[in-house]
Amino acid sequence: MKVLFLTHSFPRYEGDAPGSFLLRLAIALREKGVRVHVIAPAAPGVSERDEFGGVTVERFRYAPAQYENLAYTGNMAQDVATSWAARFALVGFVGAELARSFRARSSFDPDVIHAHWWFPSGLVAAWLSSLLRRPLVTTLHGTDLRLAKSIATSRPLFRYVMRKSARVTAVSTWLAAEVTTLDGRAMPEVAPMPVATEKFGPGQTREKNRLLFAGRLNSQKGLHHLLHGLAATKPLAHLDVVGEGSAGPELRALASTLGVADRVTWHGQVDQLSLVRHYQRATALVVPSTDEGLGLVAAEALLCETPVIAFRSGGLVDVVQHETTGILVNPGDTSQLAAAIDEVVDDAAHMQALARAGRISVLSAFSPESAAARYFDIYKGLPGMRAA
Repeated sequence: MKVLFLTHSFPRYEGDAPGSFLLRLAIALREKGVRVHVIAPAAPGVSERDEFGGVTVERFRYAPAQYENLAYTGNMAQDVATSWAARFALVGFVGAELARSFRARSSFDPDVIHAHWWFPSGLVAAWLSSLLRRPLVTTLHGTDLRLAKSIATSRPLFRYVMRKSARVTAVSTWLAAEVTTLDGRAMPEVAPMPVATEKFGPGQTREKNRLLFAGRLNSQKGLHHLLHGLAATKPLAHLDVVGEGSAGPELRALASTLGVADRVTWHGQVDQLSLVRHYQRATALVVPSTDEGLGLVAAEALLCETPVIAFRSGGLVDVVQHETTGILVNPGDTSQLAAAIDEVVDDAAHMQALARAGRISVLSAFSPESAAARYFDIYKGLPGMRAA
């Protein structure tokens, strides 16, 4: 069986974080006899054709070099909303992705087209599905659904992609339910993305009073909530912040205003090995994000037997079960968040017991093998599926 992945996010080099779960899925699918070929956008200094773990990646150029910055930033929707240059680049992006995907047929004639994020790749894949007469699977990851919810003019396109898709999947139970609020005819199935279970594990470097935040620095990831919560805790915990984003300067200023600047260390973006070490060192990971598609950082932390405190929001409730594998607090409630942080600091033994249970849960639900088995069954059941 041959499956063509279309995506705007995929690792650019070994160990790169963006879209790394797609590479894990593609490699795991090989064990099922599925060949995956990936179409992804170009990036500076990256070859237009590459291979990772037996998975071929073709990259398309979509604008002059100085404007070719839509992908890999995490800010595509915001950039397109505020910049005419980004809008023109988006037009080029859609056209170039369609052209490269169609040309790929000469060397890789797919049985299935699998789009990740309904926009922009899902829209391109819908057209490609009609051109090639191949069934389409569209996977929603969360940021793409927020786009459809926040921009009314995008909803007809969203519904078009849903109609053209033979199967629609969502990476969490919450996300699947949210899809139906925008399109009552859509019937999404829950099929999570895999976590790198072989790379994240317990260590021997656990420290006391060491909190960790790992994620993009923007409003949705909620670091501002954590800073307010930190200011209300006992003055014991220190916070490590891993990640970059447009809100970085504003968040640093907030830490100073709240009087916790000396309790926060800003590490910027780190590679995967360094991230594992941060998980293993932390007393707890705090995930104060809202409407998270799944919350892979929570799953990664639990694999390292790192306790997790998270908002009871979005797909995080699929990863963290309150007082079973972690602690959930009401979204935006910084008083509850502060109390949970103090609980972690005061009762580390209890939290470690939750984290050990969390590791067992994540290994069962989010391993590459289980994700590959789920998607392999979806591919096999597609209407009009050609004999592989």
